[in-house]
Amino acid sequence: MLDFASVCEFSRTNCIAICAFLVPLNLLATSSTLLLLFWRQPRPQVRFSATLAGFFALTLFFHVATWLIIGVVMMPTFILSGLGITCLLINFKAIQDTERLENWLQVARGMIKA
Repeated sequence: MLDFASVCEFSRTNCIAICAFLVPLNLLATSSTLLLLFWRQPRPQVRFSATLAGFFALTLFFHVATWLIIGVVMMPTFILSGLGITCLLINFKAIQDTERLENWLQVARGMIKA
């Protein structure tokens, strides 16, 4: 049976491997959501990408929370929490307000070309 304490212990024991997998995955998944918006892809495709990236961001955030639960408060916990929350907010915004984020990315595209 899956026990919360054993899941937390597994997360802390395999921290390096989990972070080495989740950090690039979060960055790639969130970047793919932004690229889909930038290229004006269909909304269902953007929602799917944002939902998947949001799941990865939540996974990273819960992994960091296992360290916070036992009282380990160090620089990496804050950096990884910030990364997870930032990715989660970007993906939530991509689902909630697709058009505004799409327009903002087009403005950024115009600034890059100029």
